[in-house]
Amino acid sequence: MSAESGAGRPKAPRPRRSAAGNAAFGAGVLAVLTTATLGAFAAVALLGKIVDAGPLSSVVPGEGHNALVVGGIAVGGLTGLMLPVILFGMVRGNEETPRVGPAAAARKVLAVLAFDVLLLFVSFLVAQLGWLLPAQVTTVVAVFAVGFSWMPLAMVPWERFGMGDAFGKPRGPSASHQAQ
Repeated sequence: MSAESGAGRPKAPRPRRSAAGNAAFGAGVLAVLTTATLGAFAAVALLGKIVDAGPLSSVVPGEGHNALVVGGIAVGGLTGLMLPVILFGMVRGNEETPRVGPAAAARKVLAVLAFDVLLLFVSFLVAQLGWLLPAQVTTVVAVFAVGFSWMPLAMVPWERFGMGDAFGKPRGPSASHQAQ
C-alpha cells in the first residue's frame, strides 16, 4: 500500500458518449428536473390545503403560512429530485459506479423520506414564529432554517451506525485508498 496520490499512474481514457447517449442523458436530466419541480408544486398545494382548511389551520398562524410553503418546496423538490435519481441508479451502472441494489435503494428512499419529515418539522417550528414576527421575517427565517437543516445530519458519523452506504459511497482519490 502506497501513500501516494496516484498522480503518476496512467489513466485509461474514458470512452466518449455517442449522440444517443447524450440524448438519453439530456432526457434523464429533463425528467429529474421535471419531477423536482412538479414535486415542489404538489407538496405546496397539499400543505396549503392542510393549513388553510385542514387540521393545522388553528395551529399555524397566518403570519407563519409562508414557512410551510418554504418547507413544502424543499420536501417536494428533494423527493422529486432524489426518487428518479435512485431509480436511474438501479438500472444504470458501470465499473466505477455499480448499479444500486434493491436493498440499498430502499435504504436511500427511507433516508430521503426521513429527511422530508425533518424538513416538515423544521418548517412547522419556524411557522410558529408567526405568532411573534411579521410574515416577511418569518419567511426569511424559514428559508435559512429549512435550507441549513441538513448540516447537523452531515456531521453524524453514519458509518458507525452501519449506514455508510445509505448516503452514497465516497468519491475521489481518498475513496480508492479507503477501499484498500
